[in-house]
Amino acid sequence: MRVLEDMSTNNESQEAKKPLTLNRPKKLELKKTVETGQVRQSFSHGRTKTVQVEVKRKRTYRPGDGGKMTAVAEEAQAEEAEAEARQRPIPEALRNLRPEEREARMRALEQAKEDTARREAEEAERRQREAEEAERRRLEAEERARREADEAARRAAAGLPEAPAAAEVAEPEAPAEAGPAEPEPEAAEPAGEPAAAPVAREVERVARPTPKTREAEQEEARLVKKKVAAKAPAPSRAKGEPKRRQGKLTISQALDDEGNEDRIRSLAAVRRQREREKQRAREQLQSGQKIVREVTIPEAITVQELANRMAERGGEVVKTLMKMGVMATITQSIDADTAELVVEEFGHRSKRVSAQDVEIGLRGSADDDALLRPRAPVVTVMGHVDHGKTSLLDALRKTDVAAHEAGGITQHIGAYQIEVPSGDKITFLDTPGHAAFSEMRSRGANVTDIVILVVAADDGIMAQTIEAINHAKAAGVPIIVAINKIDVPGANPNKVKQALLQHELVPEDMGGDVICVEVSAKTRQGLDNLLDILLLQAELLELKANPERNAEGTVVESKLEQGRGAVATVLVQRGTLKVGDIFVAGAESGRVRALLNDRGERVESAGPSVPVEVLGLSGTPEAGDDLVVVEDEARAREIASFRADKKKTATMATQGRGTLEQMLSAIREGEAKTMPLIVKADVHGSLEAILGALEKMATEEVRPEILHSAVGGINESDVTLARASGAMILAFNVRANAQARDLAKRDGVDIRYYSIIYELIDEMRKALGGLLAPEQREVFLGYAEIREVFNITKVGKVAGCMVTEGTVKRGAKVRLLRDDVVVHAGTLKTLKRFKDEVREVQQGYECGMAFEHYEDIAVGDRIECYEVEEVARTL
Repeated sequence: MRVLEDMSTNNESQEAKKPLTLNRPKKLELKKTVETGQVRQSFSHGRTKTVQVEVKRKRTYRPGDGGKMTAVAEEAQAEEAEAEARQRPIPEALRNLRPEEREARMRALEQAKEDTARREAEEAERRQREAEEAERRRLEAEERARREADEAARRAAAGLPEAPAAAEVAEPEAPAEAGPAEPEPEAAEPAGEPAAAPVAREVERVARPTPKTREAEQEEARLVKKKVAAKAPAPSRAKGEPKRRQGKLTISQALDDEGNEDRIRSLAAVRRQREREKQRAREQLQSGQKIVREVTIPEAITVQELANRMAERGGEVVKTLMKMGVMATITQSIDADTAELVVEEFGHRSKRVSAQDVEIGLRGSADDDALLRPRAPVVTVMGHVDHGKTSLLDALRKTDVAAHEAGGITQHIGAYQIEVPSGDKITFLDTPGHAAFSEMRSRGANVTDIVILVVAADDGIMAQTIEAINHAKAAGVPIIVAINKIDVPGANPNKVKQALLQHELVPEDMGGDVICVEVSAKTRQGLDNLLDILLLQAELLELKANPERNAEGTVVESKLEQGRGAVATVLVQRGTLKVGDIFVAGAESGRVRALLNDRGERVESAGPSVPVEVLGLSGTPEAGDDLVVVEDEARAREIASFRADKKKTATMATQGRGTLEQMLSAIREGEAKTMPLIVKADVHGSLEAILGALEKMATEEVRPEILHSAVGGINESDVTLARASGAMILAFNVRANAQARDLAKRDGVDIRYYSIIYELIDEMRKALGGLLAPEQREVFLGYAEIREVFNITKVGKVAGCMVTEGTVKRGAKVRLLRDDVVVHAGTLKTLKRFKDEVREVQQGYECGMAFEHYEDIAVGDRIECYEVEEVARTL
């Protein structure tokens, strides 16, 4: 330690010897950079500890004028303020407190002093206002006295009686007005206390006001209330005046001239006034005549809704119904007829409406003749299967559609439009010729302008040809007969023309009006002549339509495609269908997302007689449904919902299950033999044809039960339904997805795929025929005559017989004939020859026979032996 002290002493002496110099002449000043102080720490159980604390302060300099370094003024001032605060004497009551508590107390004292000064200023201001008010009143009293003296002098000069002195009237007001000035000496006493009182007393005075101050404030408030009550009531606030005062009333607000605003009416007063007005309106209504209203009545309406529409009480409506013999509660529905009687009973007018009214105005009004423009003719090609309809269209379009049809037959309606060399356009509809597609041919005839009846020259008129003729006649459209395949050996067009006479179609060369054209789709012979005749016929028909209106058309075909959703082939009949239009198609609605022509090209619009594929439907509509463009989606959804409900009701009515007793009796009689089926097809037209063909197969004993039918591929829900119901899935031109295939393989669900409709129909006919009970047929074997009857112990009676005809077999069925009358029918139990059991005995041999459970046999009886075989039945 001593060595260290010597070293420190030497260092200090060396530093003291060095002179302190500066680069520039400047006054050198040193200040303390470390401040020391004591802090008292408090611990638990009342223990305390004093700690020495050093605070280092950083001095900041910056170059000033002339390059001199000067300290920052703000920090210097802060340091001086802190130094003054440290040098300021601390009151005795605050010495034992911690610095934080001491600072809080000091801030409270300063705030108390500020509040005291503010109150003194407010009090002085109030006294000044009162003095000014007293001076103003004194001047007004002097002026009033002077005017009264002048008035008295004038009356005395005129000889009139003197008026009562106004001073006597005004005297009672003086004490009330001068009242607030009395407590001034008391209120002034607290302000006169010395400011240099001890700190503890100052804190107590700030925390709790003196009794004199509180009494003075109460007296002032009482006088202010009396003064306000003496004033006249303020009128209600007019429009544009300030709002009523919010919150509590203070002395300063009461004495302030701006605070004396007129109060507005309360909300309760406004509510009472409105209630009185309503009561007066009700009284006027009761005293006047009854208001007769027009009540709209739908097909079914609840009692409450009917009462609301009549503006009557629900209880009164229920009473009226009870008088009419109808017991209905307020929430029950009544029919339109009953509701109409109730409305008339109450004296109102009724207006009947129906749910079908949503379709009123859907198609719009008829077009003006000035707006009609020529349109292309719509031609439907019809005829028997395999007579060359699609090949003829391919020759006209220069395409090859028939080669891509399954089995070489058309199973969908195809819509195409071609342009002839003259620039005119013709729209063609190709219909299937198979018997199952009768509905398709009917639709094609209904939307067409001209029908081309294709008849093969080597085959003549067949069943579907006759059906096509009937459809065309029912539609009332002209028929052009195209005699096809004239290049085939054995073709005889004259035979076809003569056969047409049997169906009231007289060719032109026989004196009639039916045009017959001989063509060959293979060699393109006669096609130009056919097109010329079509254009001539269309010109005679004067086909016109208005393209400048909302589109209307017919759904020719609909299908469900993966990636594109529901797609419908639509033939526009009126107006122009554009992308973005909102439409209704049968029980489905949607917005046109895209339009594709017959070549698969996107188009923005389609005019009259133009076939297009429409994308954007909510579901697949039925073929033959009308497509109508509407103004908004709400109307479209409303109409689609109404049509869907109507369709559902009709389906439930036609597919009713009957009563439980009928079903049980059918099961007991063995009649309830059904084949559950799920049918999925690629397009709606094919689905419709399949369902129609299956329904025609139903008989009294067996029938197909269609559990579900839809357009599109087979999914997991179809397989689940088939597994739960034991149904078979028929897939026509569609396939099952991977998940559905795996599920069907796991659950053993039978999925049958078809691409040609008559193959599906033939297999279903065989399957339904397998459900039929087989037909039983008797096969005669032979006769035997009883020659002797033997009674054997433990065996019974045995007949000794001679086979007179045919053969007798063991186990065969037998009949016992006595005098050519059947007395027993049973089974042959024993057949023996001598003592050996044999299988059969031929004619001319003797044998022994015994019957099961029958022994009443006699000599001379004949035994007829036969077998029963089962033969499968077919539909």
